[in-house]
Amino acid sequence: MKIVMTGSTGFVGGHVRRRLEKEGHEVVGIGRQELNGDMQNLASSMAGANALINLAGAPINRRWTAAYKREIYSSRIETTRRLVDAMATMNRPPSLFVSTSAIGAFSPDGRYTESDAANASDFLGRLSQDWEQEALRAESLGVRTLIFRLALVLGHDGGLMKQLLPVFRLGLGGPVGDGRQHFSWVHIDDLVSAYLHALDNQKLSGIYHTCAPNPTNNLDFTKVLGNALGRPTLFRVPEIVLKLAFGEGAEAMTSGQCVVSERLPQSGFRFKFPELSTTVEEIVSHSRGGCPITGRVTTEP
Repeated sequence: MKIVMTGSTGFVGGHVRRRLEKEGHEVVGIGRQELNGDMQNLASSMAGANALINLAGAPINRRWTAAYKREIYSSRIETTRRLVDAMATMNRPPSLFVSTSAIGAFSPDGRYTESDAANASDFLGRLSQDWEQEALRAESLGVRTLIFRLALVLGHDGGLMKQLLPVFRLGLGGPVGDGRQHFSWVHIDDLVSAYLHALDNQKLSGIYHTCAPNPTNNLDFTKVLGNALGRPTLFRVPEIVLKLAFGEGAEAMTSGQCVVSERLPQSGFRFKFPELSTTVEEIVSHSRGGCPITGRVTTEP
């Protein structure tokens, strides 16, 4: 297939792109210049594509000033709006559109699956809900549309683990606050496999949670990571420290959601890394240059 992507140079996008190319697909990246330029040029960049994968979005793990919150919003909602608007001008738009959202669509209370309505009313909640509404407009164009609500993505070369591994190796790691906040996660390999699953299964559409089957909490995650590294985890991170450093953005680090996927397993997808302990051990081994733990994922119904 010919697949166009936004965010193809990021942590998740880079992994998705490399896997797609390994499988023999042609991948074309759409950068900021195309996204912010002429609508016709944007449509031209998607000409002949079988699928569009949207992974664009400014990082949220920074201090949230009013200006940066506008950038977070624009990089997701306005970018997605332009992509759908561009497809609307095409005689033959991509037949598949896989866009992104986040489990921040839900409040920290409760346990949620795809059958539950998004209920968070904070900035991340409104962001996720607006993001999804823009993407779902593609359905009116006859484009098969999926939205992946991403949990915390764990991998050795980016995201949360890249930030935490050096700290924990020094024995300076610890839980945030009391550590009771929910921690829903997914291994980067499983997330990438979910994208290939979407490409290969024509019946998939709508919203899917890309979350491993067994969410935990911040304290248990901290203990698992410390054990895998053979390091103590005695240094708690006070919430006030994060609030001083990140302002309102600390909310993304001091709260969490308990979210699981029902629709992916129902479609025949099998998680290669369903357990946190084996996930963290594989990532730690990979970061040391060792042999990753092997496993198998089945994507046949």
